[in-house]
Amino acid sequence: MSSLNAGTRRHGHTREAVPFEILSGDGISRSLRRISHEILERNAACLDRLALVGILTRGAPLAQRIAHNIQHFEGLQVPVGALDITLYRDDREVSGVEQSGEPELRASNVPFDVAGKTIVLVDDVLYTGRTARAAIEALLDLGRPAAIRLAILVDRGHRELPIRADHVGKNVPTSRRETVQVSLVETDGEDGVVRVAD
Repeated sequence: MSSLNAGTRRHGHTREAVPFEILSGDGISRSLRRISHEILERNAACLDRLALVGILTRGAPLAQRIAHNIQHFEGLQVPVGALDITLYRDDREVSGVEQSGEPELRASNVPFDVAGKTIVLVDDVLYTGRTARAAIEALLDLGRPAAIRLAILVDRGHRELPIRADHVGKNVPTSRRETVQVSLVETDGEDGVVRVAD
């Protein structure tokens, strides 16, 4: 993904949003290595109880990458799970209009007992905090961890709930009219993060 300029382009009478590159593939890798080191440092006293749970969709491959980094740095195999939070979301109704149809469910896969563990939830973007809240609720339905932490690739601000990430790859101030789009090789065929003005 090449570096792009922020803003809009005029084509005839329409304005086309131009993506602005926030992180390249190398930038994502560097951010995840730093997050991995931070997780190891913060949890040095309880590495035997450490586990990672990625929030589907893009949090799951990010959690796998962090686990790979930790194994490379420390020779430690950290359990990794994937969590579907669809049924725990509180934003099924948007702007007073309920979304039509059944929610698309994806299978959670948390192949270990979460009770007593220090769980690091992993996701791509932290925005309002509602996804993180739903993930915490879904995780607590599986058992009672000793602690729950949050690792995020991009924090774009605009919190609506009192939720803060413990580990952040990059803080990116945005307006509510902008979106942050994360692409990963595992889900999209390439790595990159861009900001797009609506």
